Amino acid sequence: MTLLWAPAAAYLTLLGTVLGCGVPAIRPNVRDTERIVNGENAISGSWPWQVSLQTSSGAHFCGGSLINENWVVTAAHCNLSPYSHYVVLGEYDRSSNAEPVQVKSIAKAITHPSWDSRTLNNDITLLKLSSPAQLNARVSPVCLASATETLPTGLKCITTGWGRTSSTASGSAIKLQQVALPLVTVNQCQQYWGSRITSSMVCAGGAGASSCQGDSGGPLVCLKGSVWNLIGIVSWGTTNCNVRTPAVYTRVSQFRTWIEQVISRN
Repeated sequence: MTLLWAPAAAYLTLLGTVLGCGVPAIRPNVRDTERIVNGENAISGSWPWQVSLQTSSGAHFCGGSLINENWVVTAAHCNLSPYSHYVVLGEYDRSSNAEPVQVKSIAKAITHPSWDSRTLNNDITLLKLSSPAQLNARVSPVCLASATETLPTGLKCITTGWGRTSSTASGSAIKLQQVALPLVTVNQCQQYWGSRITSSMVCAGGAGASSCQGDSGGPLVCLKGSVWNLIGIVSWGTTNCNVRTPAVYTRVSQFRTWIEQVISRN
């Protein structure tokens, strides 16, 4: 198995309408055929909570999700350093210098106390931004799954990121990619991964699409009514981003209470 990584609620007023979390001002175009591996470009600005975590030289290495104007959630295995890494909000095309991105330094990086780098269990870190994000049409927060979240079959779920678009790609994608993925039950996932799958994980994919290296820490969101909820955080999968094997995501509902505690204390 491999980490899906590679080195290299606030409210928004728009056009007179108050939008809560999880409601993009720019509507995404969601079909069931997109892939991150085998690439499908997202619509620019349509996933406004997606952030790029970058080195001081501007190299993308992980994703993350804005959950309010001060906080981003990502994967613990991304090994964030407040001293040398940055959060970039509002980005779509990493080759463009014309996008109105916001680059934030990191005031605090708080990793779950039970994070286990050997088993990859409890793979979650919260990042406090050095200054609040300016919320607008291209930058707004996602809703968090509730602590009692149920995941019915047939739920439409999407993961997004700039990870590699194939197992042989030399680097990360240039434009933000999106993919529709089916959720996989714990029993189905354990058929692939055995006892490594715990109650703090959720599986998705295995049906011709996959997250890949560089997508780590990014969102797995599911549409409930008209609102996108953050169900998972891209965590780990096969070394070759096999599109027939489910990828594994940190199950956000398991950490909802911890997230709220950390935010209230900091």
